[in-house]
Amino acid sequence: MARTIKIDPVSRIEGHAYITLNLNDAGKVEDAQFHLTQFRGFEKFCEGRPFPEMPALTARTCGICPVSHLVASSKACDHLLSVTIPPTGVKLRRLMNLAQIVQSHALSFFHMSSADLLLGMDSAPQQRNLIGLLSVDPQLAKDGIRLRQIGQTIIEWLGGKKIHPGWMVPGGVNEPLTDERRLAMLAMLPEGLEIAHRTIDLFKQLVSRFDEEIEHFGNFPTMFLSLVTPSGGLEHYDGLLRIKNAAGEIVEDMVPPTEYQRLIGEAVEPYSYMKFPYYLPAGYPTGIYRVGPLARLNNCDFCGTPAADTELDAFRALQHGKPVSSSFHFHFARLVEMIFALERMQQLLEDPTILATRVRARARGNANEGIGVAEAPRGTLIHHYKIDDDGLLTWANLIIATGHNNLAMNLGVKQVAAHFVDGNHLREGMLNRVEAVIRCYDPCLSCASHAVGQMPLKIQLIDARGVVVDELVRD
Repeated sequence: MARTIKIDPVSRIEGHAYITLNLNDAGKVEDAQFHLTQFRGFEKFCEGRPFPEMPALTARTCGICPVSHLVASSKACDHLLSVTIPPTGVKLRRLMNLAQIVQSHALSFFHMSSADLLLGMDSAPQQRNLIGLLSVDPQLAKDGIRLRQIGQTIIEWLGGKKIHPGWMVPGGVNEPLTDERRLAMLAMLPEGLEIAHRTIDLFKQLVSRFDEEIEHFGNFPTMFLSLVTPSGGLEHYDGLLRIKNAAGEIVEDMVPPTEYQRLIGEAVEPYSYMKFPYYLPAGYPTGIYRVGPLARLNNCDFCGTPAADTELDAFRALQHGKPVSSSFHFHFARLVEMIFALERMQQLLEDPTILATRVRARARGNANEGIGVAEAPRGTLIHHYKIDDDGLLTWANLIIATGHNNLAMNLGVKQVAAHFVDGNHLREGMLNRVEAVIRCYDPCLSCASHAVGQMPLKIQLIDARGVVVDELVRD
């Protein structure tokens, strides 16, 4: 008879989720679903709050990527203020956002995924973790800890705290940068670049072991969405929206972020608390696209820093200049972006104007609607607010980076499971590969929980022998 395999929980990701694999009578996978099981409700309980509170409030969505919410929310509030941010305020915001890219990408690659890559997908689960990695390659494990520390330290030195700093505010930032801190940050960057280069070289050596995974890890044609600079360069803080298709053709280009609703629709499904964004002109679910480092490197014409541009050429060689389609290569793209972020931070810190003291524009609400868009480590992040004449929030919509990838993650799980999982002879490595394709996307599920959904509540009464005595299910 047809059966269901449940992988619960999905490990080495941020947040809580499980996967169901639906098997046919022959034990082959016919369908698969990725279920986000937590509900946060930030969009609703922010209503009624004064809009200047929104950056600090929405940053509490997550302890891993609060800076990303600070950026997008502050930009939405800038829109409400109708002000121009002082140039140094923009540069300092960029600096913190780049530090966030470094620390978050380091967490994903080293702590979440490197054990799979170094030890193998079929290695013992008791060893396939950071502790096991320390025993096999202490330098790699230490590199991951140090690179993340560099990013977190720069965030702390700018904002006063590593997590949930209150430094980024509507209109700019609260305090200028001191020369002492600038020099201290600059002193750390060469070490960070050395680690990033060492790691990308190691990845290139390891990747040849995973030809089968590359072929089946979310490897399918989709569109790609990201911000780019007005000249088509890699962008994380500001810019214009670009969408490419799987053939590398530009579908939408230089779209102001304030027009995102023309491009993006949002659907919901009963089995997840995560929304399913899609490219609106193509409809749901046909309008599948991906965001994040893979999309950003596929979309941009150049990075804009020397070492990152060299690695971008190597990335593009993976698919002979066409968009790289395998989600396995999110890992490669992350490493390229870490190099870019470290190089770009150095450029910003060497700019004498980074020490200017005018870093914030002040005003009260001058518009009733504001939209802020930035590139979080996991992809394009959108904050959209409406306020009344007293400056109180009446409506909020958050489209989270991980949410953009929801359709692709579900399709990726199905593709991996259909190829690797044999329901008649289960092995742990099969199920680890199903989880690993999710880790390629580095989902942040606390951030992505924004749909009410219809997931059932099930309570079981189990006796001392483990027998289910009674069960109550609420649909």
